[in-house]
Amino acid sequence: MAISTKPTVVFITGAGRGIGKGLTAVYLIRPNHVVIGSVRDKSSLNHDELKKLPTAEGSRLILVSIDSSELDDPAKALEHVQSEGITYIDIVIANAGICPSPGPFQNVPIKDVLEGFKVNPAAPIQLYHATSPFLEKSTQPVWLSISSIVGSIKNAEQYNAPFIFAYGLSKSSLNFFTMAIHAAHPNWISYAVHPGSLVQTDMGNAGARMQGLEKAPVTLEDSCSSIIVSIDKATRAETSGRFIDLASDTEIPW
Repeated sequence: MAISTKPTVVFITGAGRGIGKGLTAVYLIRPNHVVIGSVRDKSSLNHDELKKLPTAEGSRLILVSIDSSELDDPAKALEHVQSEGITYIDIVIANAGICPSPGPFQNVPIKDVLEGFKVNPAAPIQLYHATSPFLEKSTQPVWLSISSIVGSIKNAEQYNAPFIFAYGLSKSSLNFFTMAIHAAHPNWISYAVHPGSLVQTDMGNAGARMQGLEKAPVTLEDSCSSIIVSIDKATRAETSGRFIDLASDTEIPW
């Protein structure tokens, strides 16, 4: 008689494109995985493309609608997740984010700063509130924040903080929240990663062109692979409470 194994349940925000879509595709081809992916609009082409992704035996995709600027969306999404029979979540990857228009910080409109805060740290906080009861039911809960090296306060001058002010400020706040989760939950793994400088996503390629490059140097496949390897080997003692540069597998100062 076969022994049934509980599937690994992974929640990925921003699954419609870029890193989020890449992570969704990789997890779906792992057997016995349930991937909950959030998209901004369930009527979009991104939604239809995700539904066509190949799945391994015992794996399936649940799509939910979360617009990171709508702070009530995570709670609504989790109601749908429950209706699909999901009672626990093992891994949450807070991936969705925006990069407010760069420019000298003296000229950055306050609306851009506030929008960056609303999407980059505030939406993950709401996501945490919605998912934490499900994570508590996992045998090894993992919270991963997709951050950026420009959120490092210690390295702010090195990474031209005055020019990427709104983005860096919002990612620093996300980092602080990630550490708060680590401190609040002694049995969780909570950490932040820099997925690579200029990954081949819409945002990364735009940043590369601003630097005179044709496209971003880090492939989406390499970035997603390094993220998943990081999660696979993560432990409370060695990983939680850290900010990791996945390209070099070294720790970034907060």
